[in-house]
Amino acid sequence: MTTTVQDQAAIPARSQGWQIPVPTALLVLADGTMIEGFGLGATGHSVGEVCFNTAITGYEEILTDPSYSGQIVTFTFPHIGNVGTNEEDIETVNMAAASGIRGVIVHAHVTEPANHRATRHFDQWLKARNMIGMCGLDTRALTALIREKGMPNAVIAFAPDGKFDVEALKKEAAAWPGIDGMDLVPGVTASQSYVWKETVWKLGEGYGEMTNAKFKVVAIDYGVKRNILRLLADAGCEVTVVPATTSAEDIMAMAPDGVFLSNGPGDPAETGKYAVPVIRKLLDLRVPTFGICLGHQMLALAVGAKTQKMHQGHHGANHPVKDFTTNKVEIVSMNHGFAVDPQSLPAHAVETHRSLFDGSNCGLALTDRPAFSVQYHPEASPGPCDSHYLFRRFVELMESHRSAQPKA
Repeated sequence: MTTTVQDQAAIPARSQGWQIPVPTALLVLADGTMIEGFGLGATGHSVGEVCFNTAITGYEEILTDPSYSGQIVTFTFPHIGNVGTNEEDIETVNMAAASGIRGVIVHAHVTEPANHRATRHFDQWLKARNMIGMCGLDTRALTALIREKGMPNAVIAFAPDGKFDVEALKKEAAAWPGIDGMDLVPGVTASQSYVWKETVWKLGEGYGEMTNAKFKVVAIDYGVKRNILRLLADAGCEVTVVPATTSAEDIMAMAPDGVFLSNGPGDPAETGKYAVPVIRKLLDLRVPTFGICLGHQMLALAVGAKTQKMHQGHHGANHPVKDFTTNKVEIVSMNHGFAVDPQSLPAHAVETHRSLFDGSNCGLALTDRPAFSVQYHPEASPGPCDSHYLFRRFVELMESHRSAQPKA
């Protein structure tokens, strides 16, 4: 099966000798489906899982989010890249590992930057990050395909001369095992510990610096985003970021007031093989703990729950979630292809948040330990500040735990 670029008459038109641009990009799905388009960014080919994102802003943050490692991101909003890029909106901390995204797909051809903050054209930015992109295809049809059949494995390829070894691309797409069962955290985690003090961005001032820390937090880096660290720092936390494989003993040697479990990519059950034993020890020591995204799934696995692969995942900035602790609904940003099975949660793990789109679990809190987590991204500014209370909730948890400790 072949799906052409935006004009379905392209194939017969070429046969009649009409002047139609030669496609320079292909998306080859694992079932052999080929979708033509025009290349952006880096040349070459890359294999990954295709998902769609419904956000209409924040494409630079999305494309530098380590949680998308192993995926090819399709944007449902047609105009992506038209405000250019800058050096302030990057979410990747580990620049040596980049974000791990395998490719990007947009509908409209990219225009010249139209924003006072822009420092580089989107195409140049993709090239600099060695990221393959394509445009000029019907992203609505691709989104409908994903909704119907689930997130497919595929190869995205860009060749300026339009010449491809199609059979080789088909074989590569079909042979790729997929994200289910894959631990992708080693490719995005920090290689060594470091201290983070940068606070949130303000117009005309840029990013600030935390100077009067009230709490010491150790953040276990499964692929952490910069703005999560900024909001922790903004809440008065001096954050020490540690690699994903750091032991509980090494974490406790830092005498933290709390531990943060970060977002990240891949199958949580695979990452959990080394992460869960560490988290269980920290929970047994009653260290206040807060998790986001993959960190939420790690906390769930640590208390005996299970995770499951989702049909199409949740990727976007318009997801309504209900907080049962306040009975309020917040609009959140999501990016996950796995979810916690709420039926598997033990009695001491209470569901605190739930998606109003599909009823999937979006948060939990432990009744016998000072720990809670959410599936979504409170730092990603949907709302735009609906979910920032979670960072204050973490601080309050640390304050409560500190005040309960015996006086020396």
